[in-house]
Amino acid sequence: MFGEDDIVKSHKTRADVIYNLILLCFLIIVARLWYLQIYQGDLLYKYSVQNRLRKEVVKAPRGLIYSRNNQNMVNNVLRFDAVIIPQYLTRKKETIERVAKILSMSTDDIKKVLKKNRGQARYRPVVIKKNVSQREVAVIETENSSLPGVRIETFISREYRDKEVGGHLLGYISEISQQQLPKYKKRDGIDYNLGDFIGQSGVEERYDQTLRGEDGYQFMEVDARGRMKRVIRSNNLFAGIENKEALPGDNIRLTIDRDMQLQAYKSLEGKVGSVVAIDVETGEVLTMVSRPSFDPSRFSRGITTEYWNSLRNDERRPLRDRTIQEHYMPGSTFKPFVAIAALEEGIFKPEQKINCKPTFKLGRRTFHDWKRSGHGMTDVVKSLKRSVDVYYYKIGTLLDIDVLADYAKSFGLGSKTGVNLPRETSGLIPTKEWKKKRFGEEWQLGETVSCSIGQSYVLTTPIQLAVAYAAIANGGRVYKPKIIKEVFSNNGRVLQKVKPELVGTAKISKETLKWIKQGLNAVVNEREGTAWWHRGRGIRMAGKTGTAQVRSMSSKELFSRCKDMPMHDRHHGVFAGFAPYENPKIAVAVVVEHGCSGSSSAAPVMKDVATVYMKKYQKELYEKYAAEDKQAYLAWLKEWREKRAKAEDAKKQEENEDEDE
Repeated sequence: MFGEDDIVKSHKTRADVIYNLILLCFLIIVARLWYLQIYQGDLLYKYSVQNRLRKEVVKAPRGLIYSRNNQNMVNNVLRFDAVIIPQYLTRKKETIERVAKILSMSTDDIKKVLKKNRGQARYRPVVIKKNVSQREVAVIETENSSLPGVRIETFISREYRDKEVGGHLLGYISEISQQQLPKYKKRDGIDYNLGDFIGQSGVEERYDQTLRGEDGYQFMEVDARGRMKRVIRSNNLFAGIENKEALPGDNIRLTIDRDMQLQAYKSLEGKVGSVVAIDVETGEVLTMVSRPSFDPSRFSRGITTEYWNSLRNDERRPLRDRTIQEHYMPGSTFKPFVAIAALEEGIFKPEQKINCKPTFKLGRRTFHDWKRSGHGMTDVVKSLKRSVDVYYYKIGTLLDIDVLADYAKSFGLGSKTGVNLPRETSGLIPTKEWKKKRFGEEWQLGETVSCSIGQSYVLTTPIQLAVAYAAIANGGRVYKPKIIKEVFSNNGRVLQKVKPELVGTAKISKETLKWIKQGLNAVVNEREGTAWWHRGRGIRMAGKTGTAQVRSMSSKELFSRCKDMPMHDRHHGVFAGFAPYENPKIAVAVVVEHGCSGSSSAAPVMKDVATVYMKKYQKELYEKYAAEDKQAYLAWLKEWREKRAKAEDAKKQEENEDEDE
């Protein structure tokens, strides 16, 4: 039997085990408390504080865009968006039904938006409706306590002062798409999220990194339903919680003149086409307009399905920037470059007269001049003044296409100009090698004849024509077109100043240049010139009209009235030139699709744009030229009246003699 001592010893052993277990548990608890309270205390305190706080991204205001004369062209305006934070969306069915009623939406639409964004973190706000009205803002704010997870967010939207006028050049911003997200994250090194706005075209796209700035953030104290109680500033309670201010984007000053831009758009009213005006000494783009256009502000506010479909379904393609993304056969505006090649290669001499009949035959094919009766004896100046097709057909039989291409390309034709805008097309100046690669066929002489009047395979963009004619105007210097004058910060400090960039020298001698410019002057400023009736007053512009066929035509169709043809068969009207003739300052290219002729549709547009320029930047010279032009017109009118009076007197005398007999 066990003695009393044995029993005590047995219980003591158990007591020691239990005591040690209790002590061990206590030590573990103490250690854990030390770990949590002391070692990890600061971190856990931070976590506990953050449970009461919500980190809100503060979007950086985009930089503003100004004209060359400091006129604001793109501004920032405040708008309100209704958002839902899924993390705090309790009583989901009732809340969505009430929100749908307030915002005049269907519950299905709201559910679709939430489903579309369910892949992102639940604490991130999902925009349900953009640009909500003041009434909707007031109702949601009033009922905030009964709408868990629903709130109003402010957003800085873009407003484009001149709406459609700057659509293609300035571009627009809109939400980054699901497809763009991974691509742009990699490209820009920025952690974009769905709902972020980025530049999608024009200046807004190309200079997005300059304009977008750097987002900040702020901490807000929220209750259990995610409703904001207050914005947190640094204090003892929330030590270590620091807000970060958003840094606004830098501002851009364009080379664009707003007044010229507005005039160009107005002059294209009722037409489909484009205008580009360039400073011939710097390459700065003064005007860049494509019409029809679109309102970029509507993209920034959140484009409606109806408006988007109207743009997509419009057969005139208003989303396409015709200044750089569309190429056309240049028609007779290509003739000066053919003449340059012929004179430089010694094929014809400047004053050499060539008999130009109504038609020109090459083998079994007959090429027609635009004038039924032909032009007779023609030198290089008359060939430009009267746009004599046969003169250039004959050059085409004597000039190798590769030689012609070499001269044309030296003026910047057939390749991208390098203007800092997205999606520029290159156009085409054909060569033997190109045709062999493209079609597997040898070049034919008849194709050179067609190319010599700017038809066949020759394709140019309006901005290329402006650059090329600027090179004629300035003596052969080819500049890269610039649309940015400078980038500056919000305190006015200039961060980047863009300088002229010479990219090439055209193949043309001073002697040849003299004759070509004389011919272009005759086109506008001499009677019988193809643009004589649209010369304007006070601008002294020089240039070349062009008519570009959109399809091959029979001789009967060729001489029929263009305006009687179906719209899609009508020729494009082209005009390219510079002003003033004696001391050129700007070069302008105009294309009017299905405008029938460059003289009637495109030349008046250049006249309008050049007039605005001369009045604004060359006022004294404009007034001098205007006075001289007025005197010349009055002298011509007086001479015409005298001739008319003599003709009427002679007719009366003849009638009297008949009566006497």
